Amino acid sequence: MTIKVALAGAGAFGIKHLDGINNIAGVEVVSLVGRDLEKTKEVAAKYGIGHVSTELSDSLARKEVDAVILCTPTQMHAAQSMACLNAGKHVQVEIPLADSLQDARDVAAVAQNSGLVAMCGHTRRFNPSHQYVHTQIATGKFNIQQMDVQTYFFRRSNMNALGQPRSWTDHLLWHHAAHTVDLFAYQCGSPIVKANAVQGPIHPALGIAMDMSIQLKAASGAICTLSLSFNNDGPLGTFFRYIGDTATYMARYDDLFNGKDEKIDVSKVDVSMNGIELQDREFFAAIRDGRQPNASLADVLPCYQVLHDLERQLKA
Repeated sequence: MTIKVALAGAGAFGIKHLDGINNIAGVEVVSLVGRDLEKTKEVAAKYGIGHVSTELSDSLARKEVDAVILCTPTQMHAAQSMACLNAGKHVQVEIPLADSLQDARDVAAVAQNSGLVAMCGHTRRFNPSHQYVHTQIATGKFNIQQMDVQTYFFRRSNMNALGQPRSWTDHLLWHHAAHTVDLFAYQCGSPIVKANAVQGPIHPALGIAMDMSIQLKAASGAICTLSLSFNNDGPLGTFFRYIGDTATYMARYDDLFNGKDEKIDVSKVDVSMNGIELQDREFFAAIRDGRQPNASLADVLPCYQVLHDLERQLKA
């Protein structure tokens, strides 16, 4: 059976999903939703997608659609996820699930009652580099003592990854910190029991903090230090250093290095080196198997509790 998918959000990240899905057998994107109709038609034509709309409701009304992938602005995630589930569609929503704890809880409750597959795109769980470290931990060969993470971008204006103007404002805490907060607890196999944060000045036009520092402690005793900035003029991206009892690992997206900066071959860790593709493969496999996926909404909900607690600290 071919799984038929609607994808909402034809921007930079939506295209990453379309490229990944092209490598997955038994899956077809049949509907594409975008804010700009003409640009969305261009993307649809390139990927051979038959139905195009500017309204998610149009895609949800199509009986052939089995599942939806949401690559829309953060502020729309919760309401759109619930709309998909209420329409009887499996849903994968890009990170973050929501930009408030209550919204995240609401979506998780709808998902639990639906019996459908509901997954959030916490991509770091799927990157081969982090999968390698996870296997080392799971087999007892490595235990995290500390994670040191830098998430650095240059976003003094509201542009996306393609250098195009954004229709929404990104957020260091509710988006970029979510990756590391979730990954730290996931890799430690231990809940976060202490979290602290400080932030720099609020940008006068964007209305967000452009710099932030977060400290985390897991019940296992492991600690994490996370530095985030939208003011950093290169190199850009997120860089993870795992300091453990037997080794040091440095993860740069899908690549992994040891403490001597020697590259570790992670090409055989999974069927692809593309974290987004692997994330999508897990979503579709869970649908076929009738099981909950890695990064189900229930799995990732504790992350949003931590973000909520950090937000309260910052506001205080």
